[in-house]
Amino acid sequence: MTMGTASDILWIGTYTPDGGGRAKGIGAAREHQDGSLEWLGTAVEAQSPSFLAVHPTLPVVYAAAEQRKKVQAYRRRGDFPLELFGAPEPAGEATCHVAVDLHGRFATAACWGDGQVLLYELDEDGGLAGRFPAAPSVDPHASLSPGSPRQSRAHASLMLRDGRVMTTDLGHDTLRIWNYEPGSGLVADHEVVLPYGSGPRHMVEHPSGNVFIVSEYSVEVFVVRPDAGTYELVFRGPATAGGSQDGDSAAEICLGPQGNFAYAGVRGSNIISVLEVAAGGSELIPVKDCDSGGDWPRHHLVRGSWLHVAHERSDNIATFELDPVTGLPGPVLHDLATPSPTALVSAG
Repeated sequence: MTMGTASDILWIGTYTPDGGGRAKGIGAAREHQDGSLEWLGTAVEAQSPSFLAVHPTLPVVYAAAEQRKKVQAYRRRGDFPLELFGAPEPAGEATCHVAVDLHGRFATAACWGDGQVLLYELDEDGGLAGRFPAAPSVDPHASLSPGSPRQSRAHASLMLRDGRVMTTDLGHDTLRIWNYEPGSGLVADHEVVLPYGSGPRHMVEHPSGNVFIVSEYSVEVFVVRPDAGTYELVFRGPATAGGSQDGDSAAEICLGPQGNFAYAGVRGSNIISVLEVAAGGSELIPVKDCDSGGDWPRHHLVRGSWLHVAHERSDNIATFELDPVTGLPGPVLHDLATPSPTALVSAG
């Protein structure tokens, strides 16, 4: 095993047997200068740590224990491995996402099963302290399905550069923007209602200040723009160049190194769609659909010129080199065997 610095390491979220997966806990890999990944091992045993987040300044990692309805903090021992840090904190049904404030003040958890959004204040060591549930959500499209109320399904949190928090509600087709109030948690600011049945899943903030959203159900991309602090929907378009197929569901969206391309992953068709960022960050235009390099691309990460794609069902992470001009990935550069990967996060 070759050890590197924390900036070389990727933490790998996984499913373990309790979630139908084959992993033992949080995995770790080292990224070499040629983009290839070296498996370091299981950093710490854990039950279905399906999504991870890293403290901005401290050696602390937070995991969503999806099947246990918990959030757990871990602390790095050197660069590797991890150790338990404090007791697990209760969350909601199917806790599927965690995120950390850019200033390290708090962490959030989104719960797909019951729609809860939870905030955990962090102490000076990065430990989980007070827990605050956000206000329950209301379906803005309720009139369209009065006979069968739809379950709220919170799926992700995005820490905005202005200090606010944006969350997706995949079940209610809504983006919610919150303010953090110490000692109270998340206080609602406003919301953006997306088309019925779209299912907003994950988000990324562009340098323009606009936020790009990929929708799981409709396999589309949306752009919302802050106008005097209030976000408005300014763009809706397909997430892929070739359209979506039956059984497709979009997963992750992230930006290229220069911010002029975005990358959307689609499970089912197993593609990474390259989208050009146009009109000053207000439009996303599909360029090409590329084979993701495995089965069920659950999550992907761009680091410099490398694109790493985690495939939950084929137990591998495929690595591609991105063309700096066209934004397109080349052929598979490296393939790392690793069990049931569901999330990729840079350690430093």
